[in-house]
Amino acid sequence: MRATLEIPDALIDDLLKVTGERTKTKAICLAIKDFIRRKRKEKLLSLSGKIRFDLDWKEMEEIELKGMKEREKLRNSR
Repeated sequence: MRATLEIPDALIDDLLKVTGERTKTKAICLAIKDFIRRKRKEKLLSLSGKIRFDLDWKEMEEIELKGMKEREKLRNSR
């Protein structure tokens, strides 16, 4: 996608130096990807202690296997 942006030259120069990229496009794409990754990580970390799982892994596996068996029954009955 093409876009026209007004980004200060000093900021672009710093970005090129920090990323080691040779083109503005690659440097900006890398910066955007890194920003998105960090924001997603922050969002996940903010959930720390807010989500509680009552099931242990064995119970979860049993539930999953039961669901798979039920889906297989439905598929075979058609």
